[in-house]
Amino acid sequence: MSISRTQSARDRKRKKIRAKIYGTSERPRFSIFKSNTAIYAQLIDDDKAVTLVSAKGNDASKVGATIAKEAEAKKIESVVFDRGGYVYTGKVKALADAARSAGLKF
Repeated sequence: MSISRTQSARDRKRKKIRAKIYGTSERPRFSIFKSNTAIYAQLIDDDKAVTLVSAKGNDASKVGATIAKEAEAKKIESVVFDRGGYVYTGKVKALADAARSAGLKF
C-alpha cells in the first residue's frame, strides 16, 4: 500500500516545522493531529519526552477549551504551537482560537 501525495506532503511539512519548534517544561509543544473522525491535541515536553496534557473529540472548539483548562490546572500558561503540517484553517484554526480564548498563550 502506497502513501498518498497529500500524506507525504504533510509529512514533509511536519518535519520542517518540527525541526524549528521545540517544547520545554515551561513552554510545551501544542501538537495537533486530525483523523477522519476526531481531532487530537497534546501538550508535549520534548526535554523529557512526555505528554503533559491531552484531549480528543469531534468538536475542535471543545477540544481547544478542554486542553486549555487542563493546562491551566497544571500551571501551564504559554505553549509553542505545532500545527502538524496541516493548513491553519478550519478545524486547526477553530481549535487554536478556542485554546486562546480559554487562556492559553501562543
